[in-house]
Amino acid sequence: MRQVGAGRMKQALVDDTEDVCLDFGNEEELAFRKAKIRHPLATFFHLFFRVSAIVTYVCCDWFSKSFVGCFVTVLLLLSFDFWSVKNVTGRLLVGLRWWNQIDEDGKSHWVFEARKVSSQHVTATEAEARIFWLGLIICPVIWILFFFSALFSLKLKWLALVIAGISLQAANLYGYILCKMGGESDISKVAASFLSQTVFQTGSPGDFQKPGLEGLEIHQH
Repeated sequence: MRQVGAGRMKQALVDDTEDVCLDFGNEEELAFRKAKIRHPLATFFHLFFRVSAIVTYVCCDWFSKSFVGCFVTVLLLLSFDFWSVKNVTGRLLVGLRWWNQIDEDGKSHWVFEARKVSSQHVTATEAEARIFWLGLIICPVIWILFFFSALFSLKLKWLALVIAGISLQAANLYGYILCKMGGESDISKVAASFLSQTVFQTGSPGDFQKPGLEGLEIHQH
């Protein structure tokens, strides 16, 4: 009886040992994704220029009475923001990039790139992806509010600047949504798909990023 009991105990220990699966790669990936900021400089400049443009626009009457000076300053900040978000921060923070190219026939093509997801290496974190998308969405909404404010208060001289802010920041938002949605050109389908993903992925912000080092998915229009 003792030998039978010992045999059963040994078999149970063997079975328990076989069921154990140690996946250190997943633990490292999870720790990486939970890290707060992996690209602090890119994250800073992703928000710096656009927030500075908004603050300067709101407070320019306090700092200076020169309309031309305020106009040029805000426009420069918007231009710097457009360039940095389009060419640097999108690639580093979420692995997305959009751009335009001219082929040999002189035709213009819009290219929307998204890095393929790699289970072995992650280049962005949940915090960076969240900051990227929140900054990309909220700031154009603020400029739209500025548009209605300037329109209803009859500050017509500011409308050109506000429209420039809406155009530049909406262009980046639209381009990156197309990158995330796979280059779909139908804006209604893009908006519906993006909003549905946003709603269902709020519990896992890491899904907003498409990082990796295994190449690029390229979509052209």
